[in-house]
Amino acid sequence: MNARSEKIETMLERLRTERDELRVRAHLAKAEMKEEWEKLEDRWEDLEARAKAVREEASDASKDVGSALEILGDELSQAYRRIRNRLQ
Repeated sequence: MNARSEKIETMLERLRTERDELRVRAHLAKAEMKEEWEKLEDRWEDLEARAKAVREEASDASKDVGSALEILGDELSQAYRRIRNRLQ
């Protein structure tokens, strides 16, 4: 094998290794995002249910729940932004 062939073989091996590592990382990232998304969906359902309860009541307790809803909504917004940024 001449020097050029060895250089190409070395490059291919390096790229093959890098490609394999990236494939694993990409797969793990997809799984991680899917898991995070499922958790966010659960929180979204919780937010919708609580919001419905607040709309139906006009008591002081609903004000506390409303504040908690705002916090949960902010958390969901930040989490969605993180996912969107990771997908770019």
